[in-house]
Amino acid sequence: MFSHIHPDNYPQQLEQKQQQIQAMFAEFQLPTFECFESEPLNYRLRAEFRVWHDGDDLDYIMFNSETKEKFKLTTFPVASVLINDAMQSLIQYVKQNELLRRKLFQVDFLSTLSGELLVSLLYHKQLDDAWQVEAKALKAELSRIAPTDIIGRARKQKLILDKDYVVETLTVDGKQYHYQQVENSFTQPNGGVNQHMLSWAKKATQGRGGDLIELYCGNGNFSLALAENFERVLGTEISKTSVNSAQYNIQANHIDNVDIVRMSSEEFTQAMNGERTFRRLDGFDLTSYKFDTVLVDPPRAGLDPDSVELARRFDLIVYISCNPETLKDNLQALTTTHDIEQFALFDQFPYTHHVETGVILKRR
Repeated sequence: MFSHIHPDNYPQQLEQKQQQIQAMFAEFQLPTFECFESEPLNYRLRAEFRVWHDGDDLDYIMFNSETKEKFKLTTFPVASVLINDAMQSLIQYVKQNELLRRKLFQVDFLSTLSGELLVSLLYHKQLDDAWQVEAKALKAELSRIAPTDIIGRARKQKLILDKDYVVETLTVDGKQYHYQQVENSFTQPNGGVNQHMLSWAKKATQGRGGDLIELYCGNGNFSLALAENFERVLGTEISKTSVNSAQYNIQANHIDNVDIVRMSSEEFTQAMNGERTFRRLDGFDLTSYKFDTVLVDPPRAGLDPDSVELARRFDLIVYISCNPETLKDNLQALTTTHDIEQFALFDQFPYTHHVETGVILKRR
């Protein structure tokens, strides 16, 4: 199943991605094209596995999305070393523990470059005090590998031992940033490439000054790293969990010029246009901001038409995209008013067709 995942294959596969992206965006006559590669193995910081019961055997499995064929796993070469080590210890321990293994159907791992681990055990049964006792013993066993927390999930039930998040430390141009990452909330899966993305965006906005508005800011991944380049930063995010993490991260990094408000990009566009007022913006005087730069990191659907029009108001647009198709559509509109100054490929997902890109656009 993983025969294609090998360091010897990586350069050729990355070269193919570069050629495909360059061809796809040829109409824009890209002035520069940078490529930031990934580590060829152990780059992914989170992973999810189904659990297969067969008599006394217990195995992790993955499914072929096309054929639905299942494959037993003992290792997962794209996942971090920490996840691989924990996979083995966990499955051996749970296999010998009837209470932990009974009706267990999935295990999720979230790790960090800084050496923390969060493990979620998903069950088709309700979890009780006896389960918690055994789970604490499993936590102690896994903590021999790395500091570990465990979550037990069942229908309408979530038990936390002892917290439901990790704190990642990313190093960007020699400076460290700390980020709370909560179970089941979005975070960049490839920490090494994420550091490249932050460094690239930070360099592209160095010396900009003025104020930055960031749409889809998540847990503040870009907001915090770019804050020193601007007078003030205002980030918008619809996920309550991500907004709470962003607030945590602002405090953890001792940053005093970043504010986060829980709004969708569509709502913020309406607020900027004066079409609607929002209680969530109480205390924010949008007219006091000198927004010269906008950073957008939208979902796969890209920017909706109203958000495209909003982005075109700013002198500088930093566009982070996880979908080349919707990026291309958005660029056809954005380049009627802005020129592409920089274009970068970030290989977040080696050995797959998925591509992350970054574009810097400046108003003509």
